[in-house]
Amino acid sequence: MNKEKRIEIFSRLKAENPHPETELEYSNPFELLIAVLLSAQATDVSVNKATRKLYPVANTPETIRALGEEGLKQYIKTIGLFNSKAKNVIRLCEILLEQHGGEVPQTREALEALPGVGRKTANVVLNTAFGQPTIAVDTHIFRVSNRTKIAPGKNVDEVEQRLMRVVPKEFQLDAHHWLILHGRYVCVARKPKCGACIIEDLCEFKQKTSD
Repeated sequence: MNKEKRIEIFSRLKAENPHPETELEYSNPFELLIAVLLSAQATDVSVNKATRKLYPVANTPETIRALGEEGLKQYIKTIGLFNSKAKNVIRLCEILLEQHGGEVPQTREALEALPGVGRKTANVVLNTAFGQPTIAVDTHIFRVSNRTKIAPGKNVDEVEQRLMRVVPKEFQLDAHHWLILHGRYVCVARKPKCGACIIEDLCEFKQKTSD
């Protein structure tokens, strides 16, 4: 795919949704960090249902640590892998308090040193909470990047590196959200909704649907 096509693709995505946002509910960087950690192999909907009950009770490293693992599990037990996530969240809160003054660090290295936080989670927090032009490649972004040929790659790291190279700078801050929302609602896994797609004529996917 050439540069002109990519510029037009992101121009259209921006025109349709000028200020895209995550569907996870949060009010500060710490709430976002916890929500993203909980969302691994779970839906944003399930995480939001849990955090709507958790955050009014505990939404700081101090208050969540005070719940303890068993207390936290009562709020997140409807989310997949809640046992390991509870353990990671409690330890993460301890590290934030011990090493970062209770604040969420703003560097990739410090974020990835936290329990349960990998590159994808760090990218989401850096981008959404701190306005850094990172792209967290999940299953939706991996699929859209390969299917459209915007940034094909064999694995998430390849796709991330290629996206960071080829997405025009003026679109890099919001590219993560545009691509994930496009993959979640239009360029879906089983049968993409090509007929309802605003970039269908630019997409290089060969098996387009008529819907």
